[in-house]
Amino acid sequence: MTGNWRARAHAVFTPEKQPARARDGMVVANHPLASAAGAEMLAAGGNAVDAAVATLFALTVVEPMMVGIFGGGMAHIRMADGRHVVLDGQSRAPGAARADMFAPTGVGYEVEGRANTHGATAVATPGTLRGWCDALEQYGTLPLADVMEPAIRHARRGFAVTPYLAACAAEACHDLARDPEARRILTNDGAPLVAGQRLVMADYADTLSAIAAEGPDALYRGALGARIVEALRSAGSPMERADLETVATIARMPVRGLYRGHEIVGPPPPSAGGVHVIQMLKILEGFDLAGMGFGSTDAAHLTAEALRIAFADRAASTADPAFVDVPVERLIADDYAAERRALIAHERTQPWSAGVPSAFEAHTTHVTTADRHGNIVATTQTINGLFGARMVIPGTGIVPNNYMALFDPVPGRANSIAPGKRVTTSMAPTIVLANGRPRYALGLPGGLRIFGSVMQAIVNLLEYGMSLQEAVEAPRLWTQGAELELEDGFPAEVEEGLRGRGWIAQRLPHVGGGMCAIAFDEGGMEGAACWRADGVAIGLGGGLARAGTRFWPDSPAGR
Repeated sequence: MTGNWRARAHAVFTPEKQPARARDGMVVANHPLASAAGAEMLAAGGNAVDAAVATLFALTVVEPMMVGIFGGGMAHIRMADGRHVVLDGQSRAPGAARADMFAPTGVGYEVEGRANTHGATAVATPGTLRGWCDALEQYGTLPLADVMEPAIRHARRGFAVTPYLAACAAEACHDLARDPEARRILTNDGAPLVAGQRLVMADYADTLSAIAAEGPDALYRGALGARIVEALRSAGSPMERADLETVATIARMPVRGLYRGHEIVGPPPPSAGGVHVIQMLKILEGFDLAGMGFGSTDAAHLTAEALRIAFADRAASTADPAFVDVPVERLIADDYAAERRALIAHERTQPWSAGVPSAFEAHTTHVTTADRHGNIVATTQTINGLFGARMVIPGTGIVPNNYMALFDPVPGRANSIAPGKRVTTSMAPTIVLANGRPRYALGLPGGLRIFGSVMQAIVNLLEYGMSLQEAVEAPRLWTQGAELELEDGFPAEVEEGLRGRGWIAQRLPHVGGGMCAIAFDEGGMEGAACWRADGVAIGLGGGLARAGTRFWPDSPAGR
Protein backbone atom coordinates (compact mmCIF):
# COMPACT_ATOMS: atom_id res chain seq x y z
CA MET A 1 0.00 0.00 0.00
CA THR A 2 1.11 3.53 -0.75
CA GLY A 3 -0.30 7.00 -0.28
CA ASN A 4 -1.07 9.18 2.72
CA TRP A 5 -3.92 6.91 3.82
CA ARG A 6 -1.69 4.01 4.86
CA ALA A 7 -1.19 4.86 8.52
CA ARG A 8 -4.90 5.50 9.04
CA ALA A 9 -6.30 2.69 6.87
CA HIS A 10 -8.74 0.40 8.61
CA ALA A 11 -9.65 -1.84 5.67
CA VAL A 12 -6.24 -3.27 4.84
CA PHE A 13 -5.78 -4.80 1.42
CA THR A 14 -3.13 -5.51 -1.17
CA PRO A 15 -3.95 -4.90 -4.86
CA GLU A 16 -4.06 -8.13 -6.85
CA LYS A 17 -3.27 -6.74 -10.30
CA GLN A 18 -0.49 -4.66 -11.77
CA PRO A 19 -1.06 -1.34 -13.54
CA ALA A 20 0.35 -0.63 -17.01
CA ARG A 21 2.40 2.47 -17.80
CA ALA A 22 2.66 3.99 -21.29
CA ARG A 23 3.13 7.19 -23.25
CA ASP A 24 1.38 6.66 -26.58
CA GLY A 25 -1.94 5.07 -25.65
CA MET A 26 -3.85 2.91 -23.21
CA VAL A 27 -6.78 0.50 -23.34
CA VAL A 28 -8.41 -0.91 -20.22
CA ALA A 29 -11.25 -3.40 -20.61
CA ASN A 30 -12.66 -6.41 -18.81
CA HIS A 31 -11.08 -9.07 -21.03
CA PRO A 32 -7.49 -9.33 -22.30
CA LEU A 33 -8.51 -10.10 -25.89
CA ALA A 34 -10.76 -7.04 -25.93
CA SER A 35 -8.01 -4.79 -24.57
CA ALA A 36 -5.70 -6.25 -27.22
CA ALA A 37 -8.23 -5.41 -29.95
CA GLY A 38 -8.23 -1.77 -28.86
CA ALA A 39 -4.44 -1.69 -28.59
CA GLU A 40 -4.26 -3.10 -32.13
CA MET A 41 -6.20 -0.06 -33.39
CA LEU A 42 -3.83 2.33 -31.59
CA ALA A 43 -0.85 0.47 -33.06
CA ALA A 44 -2.42 0.85 -36.52
CA GLY A 45 -2.57 4.63 -36.12
CA GLY A 46 -6.14 4.87 -34.86
CA ASN A 47 -7.29 7.11 -32.05
CA ALA A 48 -8.98 6.45 -28.70
CA VAL A 49 -12.43 6.26 -30.29
CA ASP A 50 -11.29 3.64 -32.82
CA ALA A 51 -9.77 1.69 -29.92
CA ALA A 52 -12.91 1.93 -27.79
CA VAL A 53 -15.24 0.77 -30.57
CA ALA A 54 -12.95 -2.15 -31.52
CA THR A 55 -12.76 -3.13 -27.85
CA LEU A 56 -16.54 -3.07 -27.47
CA PHE A 57 -17.13 -5.24 -30.53
CA ALA A 58 -14.58 -7.73 -29.21
CA LEU A 59 -16.29 -7.75 -25.82
CA THR A 60 -19.58 -8.79 -27.45
CA VAL A 61 -17.76 -12.01 -28.34
CA VAL A 62 -15.55 -12.73 -25.34
CA GLU A 63 -17.86 -11.23 -22.69
CA PRO A 64 -21.25 -12.19 -24.18
CA MET A 65 -22.95 -12.25 -20.80
CA MET A 66 -22.39 -8.53 -20.35
CA VAL A 67 -22.60 -6.63 -23.63
CA GLY A 68 -23.92 -7.02 -27.16
CA ILE A 69 -24.95 -5.15 -30.28
CA PHE A 70 -28.61 -5.46 -29.21
CA GLY A 71 -28.18 -3.50 -25.97
CA GLY A 72 -27.69 0.06 -24.76
CA GLY A 73 -25.05 2.32 -23.31
CA MET A 74 -23.34 5.66 -22.99
CA ALA A 75 -19.98 6.88 -24.27
CA HIS A 76 -18.24 9.86 -22.68
CA ILE A 77 -15.75 11.26 -25.18
CA ARG A 78 -13.21 14.00 -24.59
CA MET A 79 -11.39 15.12 -27.71
CA ALA A 80 -7.86 16.49 -27.71
CA ASP A 81 -9.18 20.04 -28.19
CA GLY A 82 -11.08 19.83 -24.87
CA ARG A 83 -14.58 19.13 -26.21
CA HIS A 84 -16.71 16.77 -24.14
CA VAL A 85 -19.74 14.91 -25.47
CA VAL A 86 -21.83 12.06 -24.10
CA LEU A 87 -23.29 9.86 -26.83
CA ASP A 88 -26.52 8.35 -25.51
CA GLY A 89 -27.18 5.01 -27.20
CA GLN A 90 -29.59 3.78 -24.56
CA SER A 91 -32.37 1.31 -25.30
CA ARG A 92 -35.98 2.43 -25.60
CA ALA A 93 -39.35 0.86 -24.95
CA PRO A 94 -40.90 -0.34 -28.23
CA GLY A 95 -43.53 1.92 -29.75
CA ALA A 96 -46.31 -0.57 -29.00
CA ALA A 97 -45.24 -1.00 -25.36
CA ARG A 98 -47.86 -0.09 -22.74
CA ALA A 99 -47.56 1.10 -19.17
CA ASP A 100 -49.70 -1.87 -18.07
CA MET A 101 -48.09 -4.53 -20.28
CA PHE A 102 -46.76 -6.45 -17.27
CA ALA A 103 -48.47 -7.71 -14.13
CA PRO A 104 -46.52 -6.39 -11.11
CA THR A 105 -46.00 -8.70 -8.15
CA GLY A 106 -45.57 -5.81 -5.71
CA VAL A 107 -41.92 -6.70 -5.05
CA GLY A 108 -39.70 -4.02 -6.60
CA TYR A 109 -39.95 -4.17 -10.39
CA GLU A 110 -40.71 -7.90 -10.46
CA VAL A 111 -43.62 -9.05 -12.63
CA GLU A 112 -45.53 -12.28 -13.08
CA GLY A 113 -43.79 -14.92 -15.14
CA ARG A 114 -40.52 -12.95 -15.17
CA ALA A 115 -41.86 -11.43 -18.41
CA ASN A 116 -39.75 -8.25 -18.09
CA THR A 117 -36.50 -10.12 -17.46
CA HIS A 118 -36.66 -13.32 -19.52
CA GLY A 119 -37.58 -13.91 -23.13
CA ALA A 120 -38.76 -11.73 -25.99
CA THR A 121 -41.13 -9.54 -23.97
CA ALA A 122 -38.13 -8.31 -21.95
CA VAL A 123 -36.31 -6.94 -25.00
CA ALA A 124 -36.15 -3.17 -25.53
CA THR A 125 -35.23 -1.43 -28.79
CA PRO A 126 -31.40 -1.43 -28.89
CA GLY A 127 -29.20 1.62 -29.31
CA THR A 128 -25.70 0.20 -28.92
CA LEU A 129 -24.77 -0.59 -32.52
CA ARG A 130 -26.00 2.76 -33.80
CA GLY A 131 -24.19 4.53 -30.97
CA TRP A 132 -20.88 2.77 -31.61
CA CYS A 133 -21.02 3.39 -35.35
CA ASP A 134 -21.97 7.04 -34.85
CA ALA A 135 -19.04 7.50 -32.46
CA LEU A 136 -16.69 5.94 -35.01
CA GLU A 137 -18.03 8.00 -37.92
CA GLN A 138 -18.02 11.32 -36.07
CA TYR A 139 -14.91 11.02 -33.91
CA GLY A 140 -12.88 8.02 -35.11
CA THR A 141 -10.42 7.66 -37.97
CA LEU A 142 -10.55 4.00 -39.08
CA PRO A 143 -13.12 2.16 -41.22
CA LEU A 144 -15.82 0.11 -39.51
CA ALA A 145 -14.54 -3.11 -41.08
CA ASP A 146 -11.10 -2.55 -39.57
CA VAL A 147 -12.30 -2.02 -36.02
CA MET A 148 -14.63 -5.04 -36.24
CA GLU A 149 -11.99 -7.42 -37.57
CA PRO A 150 -10.68 -8.67 -34.18
CA ALA A 151 -14.23 -9.42 -32.99
CA ILE A 152 -15.03 -11.35 -36.16
CA ARG A 153 -11.76 -13.27 -35.85
CA HIS A 154 -12.44 -14.35 -32.26
CA ALA A 155 -16.05 -15.28 -33.00
CA ARG A 156 -15.13 -17.42 -36.01
CA ARG A 157 -11.98 -19.08 -34.63
CA GLY A 158 -13.16 -19.30 -31.04
CA PHE A 159 -11.56 -18.29 -27.76
CA ALA A 160 -10.84 -19.87 -24.39
CA VAL A 161 -13.61 -19.54 -21.81
CA THR A 162 -12.30 -17.84 -18.68
CA PRO A 163 -13.28 -18.99 -15.16
CA TYR A 164 -15.28 -15.74 -14.84
CA LEU A 165 -17.32 -16.44 -17.99
CA ALA A 166 -17.77 -20.06 -16.91
CA ALA A 167 -19.11 -18.96 -13.52
CA CYS A 168 -21.54 -16.53 -15.13
CA ALA A 169 -22.68 -19.18 -17.61
CA ALA A 170 -23.25 -21.63 -14.76
CA GLU A 171 -25.41 -19.09 -12.95
CA ALA A 172 -27.61 -18.59 -16.03
CA CYS A 173 -27.38 -22.14 -17.38
CA HIS A 174 -30.88 -23.23 -16.35
CA ASP A 175 -32.50 -20.42 -18.32
CA LEU A 176 -30.08 -20.60 -21.26
CA ALA A 177 -30.78 -24.32 -21.64
CA ARG A 178 -34.50 -23.61 -22.11
CA ASP A 179 -33.87 -21.59 -25.28
CA PRO A 180 -32.81 -23.85 -28.19
CA GLU A 181 -30.27 -21.44 -29.71
CA ALA A 182 -28.79 -20.39 -26.37
CA ARG A 183 -28.57 -24.04 -25.36
CA ARG A 184 -26.71 -24.86 -28.59
CA ILE A 185 -24.22 -21.98 -28.40
CA LEU A 186 -23.81 -21.02 -24.74
CA THR A 187 -24.09 -24.36 -22.95
CA ASN A 188 -22.63 -27.84 -23.33
CA ASP A 189 -25.94 -29.44 -24.34
CA GLY A 190 -27.59 -28.01 -21.24
CA ALA A 191 -24.56 -28.24 -18.96
CA PRO A 192 -22.51 -25.14 -18.05
CA LEU A 193 -19.53 -23.99 -20.07
CA VAL A 194 -16.20 -25.08 -18.63
CA ALA A 195 -13.20 -22.82 -18.09
CA GLY A 196 -10.58 -23.48 -20.74
CA GLN A 197 -12.90 -24.88 -23.39
CA ARG A 198 -12.97 -23.18 -26.78
CA LEU A 199 -16.16 -21.28 -27.54
CA VAL A 200 -16.88 -20.73 -31.23
CA MET A 201 -19.65 -18.33 -32.30
CA ALA A 202 -19.89 -18.93 -36.05
CA ASP A 203 -23.39 -17.47 -36.54
CA TYR A 204 -22.37 -14.34 -34.71
CA ALA A 205 -19.23 -14.06 -36.86
CA ASP A 206 -21.49 -14.03 -39.94
CA THR A 207 -23.69 -11.36 -38.33
CA LEU A 208 -20.69 -9.16 -37.55
CA SER A 209 -19.32 -9.66 -41.06
CA ALA A 210 -22.62 -8.47 -42.54
CA ILE A 211 -22.53 -5.36 -40.36
CA ALA A 212 -18.89 -4.71 -41.28
CA ALA A 213 -19.83 -4.84 -44.96
CA GLU A 214 -23.18 -3.01 -44.86
CA GLY A 215 -22.88 -0.77 -41.82
CA PRO A 216 -25.36 -0.45 -38.93
CA ASP A 217 -28.33 -0.28 -41.31
CA ALA A 218 -27.90 -4.02 -41.80
CA LEU A 219 -29.55 -4.28 -38.40
CA TYR A 220 -31.68 -1.15 -38.26
CA ARG A 221 -33.10 -1.17 -41.79
CA GLY A 222 -31.93 -4.34 -43.53
CA ALA A 223 -32.60 -8.04 -43.77
CA LEU A 224 -30.82 -8.78 -40.47
CA GLY A 225 -33.14 -6.46 -38.57
CA ALA A 226 -36.21 -7.90 -40.28
CA ARG A 227 -35.14 -11.39 -39.26
CA ILE A 228 -34.62 -10.31 -35.63
CA VAL A 229 -37.98 -8.53 -35.37
CA GLU A 230 -39.78 -11.51 -36.88
CA ALA A 231 -38.18 -13.83 -34.33
CA LEU A 232 -38.99 -11.54 -31.41
CA ARG A 233 -42.59 -10.91 -32.46
CA SER A 234 -43.22 -14.62 -32.91
CA ALA A 235 -42.10 -15.03 -29.29
CA GLY A 236 -44.43 -12.32 -27.97
CA SER A 237 -42.47 -9.07 -28.29
CA PRO A 238 -44.33 -5.88 -29.31
CA MET A 239 -41.26 -4.67 -31.25
CA GLU A 240 -41.80 -3.63 -34.88
CA ARG A 241 -39.54 -2.75 -37.80
CA ALA A 242 -40.31 0.92 -37.23
CA ASP A 243 -38.78 0.72 -33.77
CA LEU A 244 -35.40 -0.22 -35.24
CA GLU A 245 -35.68 2.21 -38.14
CA THR A 246 -36.17 5.21 -35.83
CA VAL A 247 -33.25 4.49 -33.47
CA ALA A 248 -31.01 7.57 -33.13
CA THR A 249 -28.02 8.40 -30.97
CA ILE A 250 -28.44 11.55 -28.88
CA ALA A 251 -25.42 13.78 -28.27
CA ARG A 252 -25.73 15.26 -24.78
CA MET A 253 -23.67 17.77 -22.84
CA PRO A 254 -22.17 16.31 -19.66
CA VAL A 255 -22.86 17.50 -16.13
CA ARG A 256 -19.99 19.13 -14.24
CA GLY A 257 -19.16 19.81 -10.61
CA LEU A 258 -16.18 20.57 -8.39
CA TYR A 259 -14.66 18.36 -5.69
CA ARG A 260 -11.38 19.01 -3.88
CA GLY A 261 -10.29 21.46 -6.58
CA HIS A 262 -10.98 18.98 -9.41
CA GLU A 263 -13.73 19.16 -11.99
CA ILE A 264 -15.87 16.02 -12.19
CA VAL A 265 -17.43 15.51 -15.62
CA GLY A 266 -20.05 12.79 -16.11
CA PRO A 267 -23.11 11.73 -18.10
CA PRO A 268 -26.44 13.59 -17.74
CA PRO A 269 -29.94 12.07 -17.49
CA PRO A 270 -31.28 9.60 -18.44
CA SER A 271 -28.13 8.44 -16.64
CA ALA A 272 -28.27 8.94 -12.90
CA GLY A 273 -24.50 8.45 -12.72
CA GLY A 274 -23.07 11.89 -13.38
CA VAL A 275 -25.64 13.81 -11.36
CA HIS A 276 -25.51 11.67 -8.24
CA VAL A 277 -21.73 11.11 -8.26
CA ILE A 278 -21.34 14.90 -8.10
CA GLN A 279 -24.11 15.20 -5.51
CA MET A 280 -22.48 12.65 -3.18
CA LEU A 281 -19.01 14.12 -3.59
CA LYS A 282 -20.31 17.57 -2.67
CA ILE A 283 -21.97 16.17 0.44
CA LEU A 284 -18.81 14.33 1.51
CA GLU A 285 -16.51 17.28 0.77
CA GLY A 286 -17.71 18.87 4.01
CA PHE A 287 -16.18 16.05 6.08
CA ASP A 288 -12.54 15.21 6.83
CA LEU A 289 -12.66 11.65 5.54
CA ALA A 290 -8.89 11.48 5.19
CA GLY A 291 -8.52 12.34 8.85
CA MET A 292 -10.97 9.60 9.78
CA GLY A 293 -9.06 7.06 7.67
CA PHE A 294 -10.09 4.93 4.74
CA GLY A 295 -12.36 2.10 5.83
CA SER A 296 -12.97 3.49 9.32
CA THR A 297 -16.42 3.21 10.87
CA ASP A 298 -16.86 6.99 10.72
CA ALA A 299 -15.86 7.28 7.07
CA ALA A 300 -17.89 4.23 6.04
CA HIS A 301 -20.97 5.54 7.84
CA LEU A 302 -20.80 8.95 6.15
CA THR A 303 -20.15 7.42 2.73
CA ALA A 304 -23.15 5.13 3.15
CA GLU A 305 -25.38 8.02 4.27
CA ALA A 306 -24.42 9.97 1.13
CA LEU A 307 -25.45 6.94 -0.91
CA ARG A 308 -28.83 6.73 0.81
CA ILE A 309 -29.47 10.42 0.20
CA ALA A 310 -28.58 10.08 -3.48
CA PHE A 311 -30.83 7.07 -3.96
CA ALA A 312 -33.77 8.82 -2.32
CA ASP A 313 -33.40 11.68 -4.79
CA ARG A 314 -32.76 9.34 -7.71
CA ALA A 315 -35.99 7.44 -7.10
CA ALA A 316 -37.96 10.66 -7.02
CA SER A 317 -36.51 12.61 -9.90
CA THR A 318 -34.14 10.87 -12.33
CA ALA A 319 -35.54 9.45 -15.57
CA ASP A 320 -35.60 10.13 -19.32
CA PRO A 321 -35.48 13.95 -19.61
CA ALA A 322 -37.80 13.77 -22.62
CA PHE A 323 -40.52 12.56 -20.23
CA VAL A 324 -39.48 13.99 -16.85
CA ASP A 325 -38.12 17.39 -15.81
CA VAL A 326 -35.01 16.32 -13.87
CA PRO A 327 -33.79 19.05 -11.42
CA VAL A 328 -30.12 18.61 -12.32
CA GLU A 329 -28.92 22.05 -11.20
CA ARG A 330 -30.59 21.68 -7.82
CA LEU A 331 -29.21 18.18 -7.24
CA ILE A 332 -25.59 19.23 -7.84
CA ALA A 333 -25.79 22.65 -6.16
CA ASP A 334 -23.46 23.49 -3.24
CA ASP A 335 -26.28 24.84 -1.07
CA TYR A 336 -28.37 21.71 -1.58
CA ALA A 337 -25.38 19.55 -0.58
CA ALA A 338 -24.96 21.67 2.54
CA GLU A 339 -28.64 21.25 3.44
CA ARG A 340 -28.49 17.48 3.13
CA ARG A 341 -25.10 17.24 4.88
CA ALA A 342 -26.42 19.16 7.89
CA LEU A 343 -29.11 16.52 8.42
CA ILE A 344 -26.67 13.61 8.69
CA ALA A 345 -26.35 12.15 12.18
CA HIS A 346 -22.82 10.94 12.93
CA GLU A 347 -23.91 8.49 15.60
CA ARG A 348 -26.75 6.73 13.77
CA THR A 349 -28.16 6.04 10.33
CA GLN A 350 -31.66 7.24 9.48
CA PRO A 351 -34.27 6.86 6.73
CA TRP A 352 -34.08 9.47 3.97
CA SER A 353 -36.78 10.85 1.74
CA ALA A 354 -36.22 12.87 -1.40
CA GLY A 355 -35.18 16.49 -0.99
CA VAL A 356 -36.39 17.41 -4.47
CA PRO A 357 -39.93 17.26 -5.90
CA SER A 358 -40.93 13.77 -7.00
CA ALA A 359 -41.41 13.20 -10.70
CA PHE A 360 -41.80 9.81 -10.33
CA GLU A 361 -29.07 -5.48 -10.93
CA ALA A 362 -27.66 -5.23 -14.00
CA HIS A 363 -24.65 -6.83 -15.71
CA THR A 364 -22.61 -4.49 -17.84
CA THR A 365 -19.12 -3.76 -19.13
CA HIS A 366 -16.88 -0.72 -19.23
CA VAL A 367 -14.02 0.41 -21.47
CA THR A 368 -11.58 3.29 -20.95
CA THR A 369 -9.16 4.31 -23.70
CA ALA A 370 -6.74 7.13 -24.40
CA ASP A 371 -4.32 7.98 -27.21
CA ARG A 372 -1.13 10.02 -27.48
CA HIS A 373 -3.01 12.99 -28.98
CA GLY A 374 -5.13 13.58 -25.88
CA ASN A 375 -8.39 11.91 -26.96
CA ILE A 376 -10.15 9.93 -24.19
CA VAL A 377 -13.14 7.61 -24.12
CA ALA A 378 -14.92 6.28 -21.04
CA THR A 379 -17.88 4.15 -22.09
CA THR A 380 -20.27 1.84 -20.26
CA GLN A 381 -22.37 -0.59 -22.33
CA THR A 382 -24.74 -3.43 -21.47
CA ILE A 383 -27.44 -5.94 -22.34
CA ASN A 384 -28.66 -5.29 -18.77
CA GLY A 385 -29.06 -8.68 -17.08
CA LEU A 386 -26.60 -11.56 -17.10
CA PHE A 387 -26.91 -12.87 -20.69
CA GLY A 388 -29.65 -10.27 -21.24
CA ALA A 389 -33.02 -11.88 -22.02
CA ARG A 390 -31.31 -15.30 -21.78
CA MET A 391 -32.07 -16.20 -25.35
CA VAL A 392 -30.28 -16.09 -28.71
CA ILE A 393 -31.94 -14.85 -31.91
CA PRO A 394 -31.94 -17.91 -34.21
CA GLY A 395 -29.27 -17.92 -36.88
CA THR A 396 -27.67 -14.65 -35.73
CA GLY A 397 -25.77 -15.47 -32.54
CA ILE A 398 -27.19 -12.26 -31.01
CA VAL A 399 -27.96 -12.22 -27.28
CA PRO A 400 -30.64 -9.49 -26.89
CA ASN A 401 -31.04 -7.21 -23.90
CA ASN A 402 -33.66 -7.45 -21.15
CA TYR A 403 -33.83 -3.71 -20.60
CA MET A 404 -37.62 -3.69 -20.06
CA ALA A 405 -36.75 -4.81 -16.52
CA LEU A 406 -35.52 -1.30 -15.72
CA PHE A 407 -38.94 0.30 -16.20
CA ASP A 408 -41.39 0.56 -13.33
CA PRO A 409 -44.18 -1.92 -14.19
CA VAL A 410 -46.72 0.17 -12.28
CA PRO A 411 -48.40 2.82 -14.49
CA GLY A 412 -48.43 6.52 -13.57
CA ARG A 413 -44.92 6.85 -12.16
CA ALA A 414 -41.86 8.72 -13.38
CA ASN A 415 -40.15 5.58 -14.60
CA SER A 416 -43.25 3.78 -15.87
CA ILE A 417 -43.23 2.28 -19.36
CA ALA A 418 -44.07 4.63 -22.22
CA PRO A 419 -43.66 4.14 -25.98
CA GLY A 420 -40.18 5.23 -27.08
CA LYS A 421 -39.03 6.05 -23.54
CA ARG A 422 -35.34 5.55 -22.78
CA VAL A 423 -34.35 3.48 -19.79
CA THR A 424 -32.85 5.16 -16.74
CA THR A 425 -29.38 3.94 -15.89
CA SER A 426 -26.73 4.23 -13.19
CA MET A 427 -23.91 4.33 -15.74
CA ALA A 428 -21.20 6.79 -14.76
CA PRO A 429 -18.36 6.99 -17.32
CA THR A 430 -16.47 9.84 -15.65
CA ILE A 431 -13.53 12.08 -16.51
CA VAL A 432 -11.80 14.11 -13.77
CA LEU A 433 -9.96 17.32 -14.70
CA ALA A 434 -7.29 19.26 -12.81
CA ASN A 435 -6.72 22.82 -14.01
CA GLY A 436 -8.65 21.97 -17.15
CA ARG A 437 -6.46 18.98 -18.03
CA PRO A 438 -7.45 15.29 -17.76
CA ARG A 439 -6.33 13.63 -14.54
CA TYR A 440 -8.44 10.46 -14.42
CA ALA A 441 -10.94 8.61 -16.62
CA LEU A 442 -12.87 5.72 -15.12
CA GLY A 443 -16.02 3.66 -14.96
CA LEU A 444 -17.33 0.18 -14.26
CA PRO A 445 -20.29 -2.19 -14.65
CA GLY A 446 -22.58 -3.05 -11.78
CA GLY A 447 -26.14 -1.78 -12.23
CA LEU A 448 -27.34 0.29 -9.28
CA ARG A 449 -23.91 -0.06 -7.67
CA ILE A 450 -22.09 1.78 -10.47
CA PHE A 451 -22.24 5.42 -9.47
CA GLY A 452 -21.59 4.70 -5.79
CA SER A 453 -18.48 2.77 -6.76
CA VAL A 454 -17.27 5.56 -9.05
CA MET A 455 -17.79 8.04 -6.22
CA GLN A 456 -15.74 5.88 -3.85
CA ALA A 457 -12.91 5.53 -6.36
CA ILE A 458 -12.74 9.31 -6.79
CA VAL A 459 -12.69 9.75 -3.01
CA ASN A 460 -9.93 7.13 -2.80
CA LEU A 461 -7.84 9.13 -5.27
CA LEU A 462 -8.52 12.72 -4.21
CA GLU A 463 -9.25 12.32 -0.49
CA TYR A 464 -7.15 9.36 0.62
CA GLY A 465 -4.31 9.78 -1.89
CA MET A 466 -4.36 6.20 -3.14
CA SER A 467 -2.55 5.07 -6.25
CA LEU A 468 -4.75 4.26 -9.25
CA GLN A 469 -4.42 0.51 -8.72
CA GLU A 470 -5.30 0.85 -5.05
CA ALA A 471 -8.26 3.10 -5.82
CA VAL A 472 -9.92 0.66 -8.23
CA GLU A 473 -9.31 -2.40 -6.05
CA ALA A 474 -10.08 -0.93 -2.62
CA PRO A 475 -12.97 -2.52 -0.68
CA ARG A 476 -16.35 -0.99 -1.53
CA LEU A 477 -19.65 -0.57 0.26
CA TRP A 478 -23.13 0.11 -1.07
CA THR A 479 -26.63 0.86 0.13
CA GLN A 480 -29.81 2.41 -1.11
CA GLY A 481 -31.75 1.73 2.08
CA ALA A 482 -31.33 0.19 5.52
CA GLU A 483 -29.20 -2.75 4.36
CA LEU A 484 -25.51 -1.98 3.89
CA GLU A 485 -23.38 -4.21 1.67
CA LEU A 486 -19.74 -4.57 2.70
CA GLU A 487 -16.98 -6.28 0.78
CA ASP A 488 -14.76 -8.66 2.70
CA GLY A 489 -11.94 -6.10 2.90
CA PHE A 490 -13.70 -4.32 5.75
CA PRO A 491 -12.66 -5.81 9.13
CA ALA A 492 -15.12 -7.19 11.64
CA GLU A 493 -14.74 -4.25 14.03
CA VAL A 494 -15.91 -1.81 11.35
CA GLU A 495 -18.92 -3.99 10.61
CA GLU A 496 -19.76 -4.09 14.32
CA GLY A 497 -19.33 -0.33 14.60
CA LEU A 498 -21.76 0.22 11.73
CA ARG A 499 -24.28 -2.17 13.28
CA GLY A 500 -24.03 -0.08 16.41
CA ARG A 501 -25.15 2.93 14.38
CA GLY A 502 -28.24 1.15 13.16
CA TRP A 503 -27.00 -0.34 9.90
CA ILE A 504 -28.11 -3.82 8.83
CA ALA A 505 -24.75 -4.94 7.44
CA GLN A 506 -24.26 -7.89 5.15
CA ARG A 507 -21.12 -9.29 3.58
CA LEU A 508 -20.79 -9.79 -0.17
CA PRO A 509 -17.81 -11.10 -2.15
CA HIS A 510 -17.91 -8.01 -4.35
CA VAL A 511 -19.86 -4.77 -4.81
CA GLY A 512 -20.18 -3.72 -8.44
CA GLY A 513 -17.99 -5.00 -11.25
CA GLY A 514 -14.56 -4.57 -12.73
CA MET A 515 -13.42 -0.95 -12.79
CA CYS A 516 -11.31 0.23 -15.73
CA ALA A 517 -9.37 3.45 -15.16
CA ILE A 518 -6.62 5.59 -16.64
CA ALA A 519 -4.57 8.24 -14.80
CA PHE A 520 -2.74 11.02 -16.66
CA ASP A 521 0.37 12.95 -15.67
CA GLU A 522 3.21 14.83 -17.34
CA GLY A 523 5.08 11.60 -18.05
CA GLY A 524 2.26 9.78 -19.79
CA MET A 525 -0.57 7.60 -18.56
CA GLU A 526 -1.25 4.63 -16.31
CA GLY A 527 -4.00 2.08 -16.73
CA ALA A 528 -5.52 -0.13 -14.04
CA ALA A 529 -8.21 -2.81 -13.87
CA CYS A 530 -9.51 -4.45 -10.71
CA TRP A 531 -9.92 -8.02 -9.48
CA ARG A 532 -13.69 -8.08 -9.89
CA ALA A 533 -13.52 -9.08 -13.58
CA ASP A 534 -11.07 -10.24 -16.25
CA GLY A 535 -9.82 -6.68 -16.72
CA VAL A 536 -6.47 -5.96 -18.35
CA ALA A 537 -4.67 -2.69 -19.09
CA ILE A 538 -2.56 -2.60 -22.25
CA GLY A 539 -0.40 0.43 -23.04
CA LEU A 540 1.73 1.49 -25.98
CA GLY A 541 5.28 2.28 -25.01
CA GLY A 542 8.26 2.53 -27.31
CA GLY A 543 7.31 4.09 -30.61
CA LEU A 544 8.47 4.52 -34.17
CA ALA A 545 12.09 4.94 -35.24
CA ARG A 546 13.74 8.32 -34.77
CA ALA A 547 13.13 10.57 -37.76
CA GLY A 548 15.78 10.13 -40.43
CA THR A 549 16.81 6.65 -39.31
CA ARG A 550 17.35 4.22 -42.20
CA PHE A 551 19.24 1.05 -43.04
CA TRP A 552 22.20 1.50 -45.42
CA PRO A 553 22.85 -1.76 -47.36
CA ASP A 554 26.32 -0.63 -48.40
CA SER A 555 27.41 0.29 -44.88
CA PRO A 556 29.82 -1.97 -42.99
CA ALA A 557 26.96 -3.10 -40.74
CA GLY A 558 25.01 -4.28 -43.75
CA ARG A 559 27.75 -6.34 -45.31
